[in-house]
Amino acid sequence: MSAARNLLLICLAATAAGSATAQAMDHGAMQMQGGDPPADARDPHAYSGGYRMGTGLYALPHQAGTAHQMEMADGRSFGSFLADRLERAGHSDGVETAYDLRASYGTTYDKLVLKAEGEAAQGRIGEARTELLWGHAVGGYWDTQLGLRNDAGHARPGRNWLAFGVQGLAPYWFELEATAYVGEGGRTALRLAGEYELLITQRLILQPRVEANLYGRDDPEARLGSGLSSGTAGLRLRYEISRQFAPYVGVERAASFGGTADYARAAGARPAQTRWVAGVRMWF
Repeated sequence: MSAARNLLLICLAATAAGSATAQAMDHGAMQMQGGDPPADARDPHAYSGGYRMGTGLYALPHQAGTAHQMEMADGRSFGSFLADRLERAGHSDGVETAYDLRASYGTTYDKLVLKAEGEAAQGRIGEARTELLWGHAVGGYWDTQLGLRNDAGHARPGRNWLAFGVQGLAPYWFELEATAYVGEGGRTALRLAGEYELLITQRLILQPRVEANLYGRDDPEARLGSGLSSGTAGLRLRYEISRQFAPYVGVERAASFGGTADYARAAGARPAQTRWVAGVRMWF
């Protein structure tokens, strides 16, 4: 009997404690510590002592009345030019000049990009690819690119393409580029390129580079076959007299595959050849 009375007393005490806790946790009736925040709590000028951005004693004259006191580097536009390859190449069929130029203008996030790559021999441009792209940063090291490409050259028909792709710096400092193209008459193409810079010293740099081109359908007029059309693997050693100017020497193996190789043989050209190159890389 005594145990039952003790159990009843414990239940009554627990019920009373629960009721008190429920009253304490009633947020609707709860009064926050310190009371309600002031109406100007988010006003950046409310506690500045009268100083404001763009006005007052510390405002720069040409910025007086503007909303932004500071101009950051990523908000400005910059222009750049890079001759990644400007070289003479010697091979079993003769000597030719090759170029790979890039120029850009814009901000860190959005820029206009011009790419030009081609080869010339005997005073004529045999093959040239020119692209005008709009680059947009989608990450710390990657840009998307959208624009137009034009193919031209001596004794070959011109081709226009809509281009879209990505370009950037992959982990372990590999520079990669992948661009897809859609052209007239349902033509499609894909270009892949990658390179790496191995610093032998702070000025002597070994640069391996590979490139592959693929096409979705045969193009007899341009002497291009479907599938993997051509590939290039090269190795260049440059010496940076300054960061903006560096002569180099190297060797490159270029080959055509599939139907493109057949077109080359039919025209009396070699489907694969080794080139010894010497040139200069510069930018500003």
